[in-house]
Amino acid sequence: MSTSEPMSPITEDDIADYLVNTPDFFERHASLLATVQLTHPQSHRAVGLQERQAQMLRDKIKGLEHRIMDMIRHGNENMILTDKLHRWSCDLLVAPPEHLVESAVDNIRELFQVPQVTLRLWGVNEAHSQAAYAQGVTEAVQELAASLDTPYVGPNTGYEAVQWLTEPAQAASLALLALRAAPGQSPFGLLVLASPDGQRFNSQMGTDLLERLAELAGAALSVLRAPQA
Repeated sequence: MSTSEPMSPITEDDIADYLVNTPDFFERHASLLATVQLTHPQSHRAVGLQERQAQMLRDKIKGLEHRIMDMIRHGNENMILTDKLHRWSCDLLVAPPEHLVESAVDNIRELFQVPQVTLRLWGVNEAHSQAAYAQGVTEAVQELAASLDTPYVGPNTGYEAVQWLTEPAQAASLALLALRAAPGQSPFGLLVLASPDGQRFNSQMGTDLLERLAELAGAALSVLRAPQA
């Protein structure tokens, strides 16, 4: 005489699978829905299934509203930045060559509210070779610029270019932008943005705006370069 194996106990997963695969269960047992009691997530009181479902739906709608508000806020911020970049570019287009560097630096400081901004160029033409922005550029700085395919954003770890700033001790975070006449060319300048806020420029931030800034500055300032062989 054979003995049957003991039946495995029914698990919650078994019940859930049965209900999912038997959609007409509650149609045949509609009275059960009225007796189901769940715990309200805020008040912890017992509520009916319909009220709990309504609360879940309200929470979902609230979450979607927050996401929409974040998208609108980010969109507005991007529009403001785009407008500032446009104004900065227009000012560069009308600035005479002898005031190009001053215009680029001052407008970045004012429009984008960057506490300290400076730059240096090398390989400039003879008419501008004695300008302050063409002095004191070492080979180490030029090598650093050549290594920057994208802007460096992060803490000030003792970069030589920081000494170009009016108050280098106040530079807690930096953005270093190599300036090129066109993408892929060797750099002829380095733009330095600095802030006393250690998180103003950090490795987690996007650099799209800074890249556009570097491209536009490089193209505009390229008129100061010496003729290329």
